[in-house]
Amino acid sequence: MILWLRRRFVAGFFVLVPLVISLVALIWVFGVVDGFTAPLYARYFDRYFGTDVPPGLGIVTTAVLILLVGTLATNVLGKRVLQRGEGYLLRIPVFRTVYAPVKQLVLAFSPDNEYGFKRVVMIRTESRGYILGFLTKEFSIQSAGHTESLIAVYVPTNHLYLGDVVICRRDAAFFPDLSVEEGIRVFLTGGMTLPAQIADRSPDNVTGRS
Repeated sequence: MILWLRRRFVAGFFVLVPLVISLVALIWVFGVVDGFTAPLYARYFDRYFGTDVPPGLGIVTTAVLILLVGTLATNVLGKRVLQRGEGYLLRIPVFRTVYAPVKQLVLAFSPDNEYGFKRVVMIRTESRGYILGFLTKEFSIQSAGHTESLIAVYVPTNHLYLGDVVICRRDAAFFPDLSVEEGIRVFLTGGMTLPAQIADRSPDNVTGRS
């Protein structure tokens, strides 16, 4: 009973934490933006229209601000500015402890992130059959003049946020024709969204479609 409760508690914790952090962050951003712009909007509408500020204007302003930040983040110059600012913030011990893991967790599910999940992988094993996971890294081990190509595969065990990292030989992996988004849906639905037929994509192009 204790083990059952602990597993369910940990699973629920890792499901709720990203959601709560996202909601708190969104509410905080809205509060900051609304607190800054509300007096300006009130003065502007009172002066030029003689009316109160329309409801929902703070939400629209927050959405526009997030869109502008996203546009800036996809720009080469803007990306450098944001990276430099982030570097300064990461020097703060408490901020670094909270921000870095949360950001890495969020970016892991982004198809545009080079450090996130790269491809869906199925590992051949004798004891468990095929194990479904996500390719996270390719590397090699050199020993006594011999180089062995390996891959790191993240295998979720509960709601994607808990899992194991499996290291295996590259030739022991099967790369199905599933995108990362499709692979995530497979885990979230307990395998119900698996297609009736899966094709083996060429393992020679591991960093292909994601």
